[in-house]
Amino acid sequence: MSYDPQNIFAKILRGEIPCDKIYENGHALAFRDIHPKAPVHVLIIPKGAYESSSDFSEKASAEEIAGFMRAVHAVAEQTGVLDAGYRLIANTGANGHQEVPHFHVHLLGGRPLGAMLQAGR
Repeated sequence: MSYDPQNIFAKILRGEIPCDKIYENGHALAFRDIHPKAPVHVLIIPKGAYESSSDFSEKASAEEIAGFMRAVHAVAEQTGVLDAGYRLIANTGANGHQEVPHFHVHLLGGRPLGAMLQAGR
């Protein structure tokens, strides 16, 4: 998978497609998922052109990484899931079922989420 500047998240960052923005800093944008899987389901994306978590980890500056992680914390706090707990998911590559070639995490919470995967699957 390579970075496609026409992916939906790149278009959101450029303002070509609207989103339900709930947080933004100099390095990240957070908005509600249009197909939520939990009472709180927010997508957090870096503003830089990184295709996956591996790409972001390898190429992003320390400031970008810190700004992104601070955005995750701010979103958890703002949505009220910080104390009760939440799940972060970063799908990477084909086996990870990454659908958009722009690094992003899903922050889910607002109820008990259960086990991650069934054993042996």
